[in-house]
Amino acid sequence: MSVKFGTDGWRAIIGEDFTFENIRRLAVAHAKVLERKGKRKVIIGYDHRFMSEKFAEEVFKVFKTFGFEAYMTNKACTTPMVSFAIKYMGFEGGVMITASHNPPEYNGYKIKDSFGGSATEDFVREVEKEFELNREIKTDKVKPEYLNVWGEYIRKVKDFVSWELFCEKDMFLIHDAMYGSSVNTYSQVLAGTKVNTLSIRAYRDPLFGGHAPEPVEVNLAPLMEKVRAVGADLGIANDGDGDRVALVDQRGRFVNTQIVYALLLYHLLKNKGIRDGIVVKTVSTTYLADRICQREGVQLKEVAVGFKNINEVILKERVIFGGEESGGYGIVHFLPERDGLFSGLNLIELLLLKGKTLSEVVEEIFQTYGTAYYRRYDMHAQSEKKKRLSDLMLHPPEKLSNYKVKSANTKDGLKLIFENDGWILFRASGTEPLIRIYTEMPTQEDVDKVLKEGVSLLEG
Repeated sequence: MSVKFGTDGWRAIIGEDFTFENIRRLAVAHAKVLERKGKRKVIIGYDHRFMSEKFAEEVFKVFKTFGFEAYMTNKACTTPMVSFAIKYMGFEGGVMITASHNPPEYNGYKIKDSFGGSATEDFVREVEKEFELNREIKTDKVKPEYLNVWGEYIRKVKDFVSWELFCEKDMFLIHDAMYGSSVNTYSQVLAGTKVNTLSIRAYRDPLFGGHAPEPVEVNLAPLMEKVRAVGADLGIANDGDGDRVALVDQRGRFVNTQIVYALLLYHLLKNKGIRDGIVVKTVSTTYLADRICQREGVQLKEVAVGFKNINEVILKERVIFGGEESGGYGIVHFLPERDGLFSGLNLIELLLLKGKTLSEVVEEIFQTYGTAYYRRYDMHAQSEKKKRLSDLMLHPPEKLSNYKVKSANTKDGLKLIFENDGWILFRASGTEPLIRIYTEMPTQEDVDKVLKEGVSLLEG
């Protein structure tokens, strides 16, 4: 078999392609690439998925066999904690055993590069080629060496928010870990503050309650119900490996990820005054980003979907914020990496600073920069649908429903942009066998109309 990295890491079904043998082979390939680059110190983390800690131990053994200084995290951790260890604890590379938001039968291997973010395209292609050249090796019989990354991370993250706000103003927060490895992160960080935290789905379940640990509206009914039941001010959910975030407002209503991007960008520029660089978004991300950056005089750059593409810009230019539609946001002065907890803390900070509810702050954004409504639809990527998408990319329509197409963007799939700034994007997922259709328009009625037409285009 061959290994192909997607938008962030290699993912496969446990017991089929994701086996101990293939993990050892992949770790060998990774080790050889790091050796060529003169990197010798590696941190290995793992999430709550089935056998993740055992797969991490096999990776550890490979690196030790190759003479690396290697450590494992002392318990399941979030992906940003591995990146944190690289940036703040002297490591030169990292591995995270996780399939992030994929269904429970998957696991995966994420590579974190020496700068503390997702490995670049060139790096992962080098690992893929090396995998093809190597067979499994016999590893040394060594016991794992552990490091408490959690403790260092929890201490450090507090330095990057206005801690006095958390200690002075009351808030009632519900945190939904979705059975993933972000369990207890908020309660530990916010201990001793006036932000009272109640956690749900806060234990390890490798089946994730029977569905993918993806923080999208359809999976967050328990969080929405809990917020309403106990009268909480805010609900925050994180995905299986804690690098993504989702919000539920004080009424128990889901707030889509495009609005969350706009909230974080607004907070960084307007409240925290962080302006010494550019902003990056992926092609599937809100037009509110363009409007906010234009109003505030900050340069915005658009890249293909996948945080590794944002990291490519981070390595070349000074970036202050980068994010994508999936709910992954990187606040770069802390980490060049998506971080669900740190994003959540900044959103809490925004609400405490404003002294308003989440719905009130969203309304303020809409009044200032215009309304934006959003929906995503996923369909299985059968060959005929892929063929239709390829044909559409070659011959984009000039009109969809009643909306004239102003421009067509083929940076990643096909994005049709309308004259009112609304858009629809068709693209194949880089992590699952799906075609995703994304739509953002000024009204919910417009969204429903355009999305219906878009689905019909692919379904024939």
